[in-house]
Amino acid sequence: MSKILIIEDEAELVKVLRSYLEQAGFEVHSSYRGDTGLETWKSTQPDLVILDLNLPGLDGLDVARSIRRQDDTPIIMVTARVEEMDKLIGLELGADDYITKPFSPREVVARVRTVLRRAGSSAAQSTSRVLRAADLEIDLDAYTVTRDNDSIDLTPTEFGLLAALAERPGRVLSRSQLLEATQDGVIYEGYERTIDAHIKNLRAKIEPDPKSPSYIETVFGVGYRFAKG
Repeated sequence: MSKILIIEDEAELVKVLRSYLEQAGFEVHSSYRGDTGLETWKSTQPDLVILDLNLPGLDGLDVARSIRRQDDTPIIMVTARVEEMDKLIGLELGADDYITKPFSPREVVARVRTVLRRAGSSAAQSTSRVLRAADLEIDLDAYTVTRDNDSIDLTPTEFGLLAALAERPGRVLSRSQLLEATQDGVIYEGYERTIDAHIKNLRAKIEPDPKSPSYIETVFGVGYRFAKG
């Protein structure tokens, strides 16, 4: 049974989400503040966090930063904000998905399942292949990435994007193709634009010089490709 942690200050919304998630077979924990939510995350070690952006005690972005400094627990950010910048900041911090209020609880459950499935399939790859490019090594079986033998921690979404590109060196993949490869074919309206934020985050981790990427190339107007050689 997967454990879900809801960090949200709206008690009624927590109640509704808890009901839907428990009916879907999840074990649910909750917190109404950012600071106590972070402590609950440490103590419960959930499989996924549903994280509100506007929280008392500690802002949701700060909670996400703290989690990402310590672990790659999948995060779905929830907020009433509609500004694109807020969305991109959350994704650049390593959030795996983003949903804006108001929303259907059933959609949240569907997204939770998608993110967990993506994380699980990434961790359970059975191809037993290791992809190499220059000093970068991607082990699809062990779900690890190293550069010059130094381990690089990636979120499930980041690893999925890297694997999708590295398995097809030289081939240009559009944003929608990358979404299909990492979202089990499930694409939500507006989500395609977030690929750029994930790629930026991924480059910051794997590229020797993110401003002049040598692994993941941008093909303007089309998408991205993994450099050959």
